[in-house]
Amino acid sequence: MSVLRLHICAVAALVATLAALALAACTSNTPPLEQTAAPAPMAQPAIPSQYRPEEVVGRWGYGAFHKQEDYARTAAAARGQCGQPVEITRGASGGVMMYLADSAQLQELQLKGSTNGKNYIGPPGNAGGPQDREMVSFDGRTMVLRWMDPEVAGRYGTGVYVRCAPEGMARAGAKPAIKPPPQ
Repeated sequence: MSVLRLHICAVAALVATLAALALAACTSNTPPLEQTAAPAPMAQPAIPSQYRPEEVVGRWGYGAFHKQEDYARTAAAARGQCGQPVEITRGASGGVMMYLADSAQLQELQLKGSTNGKNYIGPPGNAGGPQDREMVSFDGRTMVLRWMDPEVAGRYGTGVYVRCAPEGMARAGAKPAIKPPPQ
């Protein structure tokens, strides 16, 4: 009988140890893997952008996509929005007047460059900040902007701006080829 009691005590000690480990895991402050978000890229000091505000000013059709494969369809839909274009104008301090995420108020935003060669549109300050949009691609006719804040990007997607013909001008018959932005 003493061997059986010894075996039962060993099993009980093992169960108690496993229960203590399980309890310790439950009280840990580490969130589950699916709740951890990728850290936002670090902002860096702004340098002059390779683009000038006058290149961005104008009338634009707008659309947004969440999946890269939707880019061409979204760009075509944005072209169709020229009946109700987004107007980007010059700001009093030399920037461009645009909306920030979740704001109904136009704000003057700056075109900013960075040492890594990327360009951004956002409020004054460092390039690549949480309220900035990265200029993923811009060829004068089509501009693709991606929100830097992952939460905002998840809600609004990547914006596609397609330049509209000047008011009073007929649209050209041939549509320009729409190249997907780099990924």
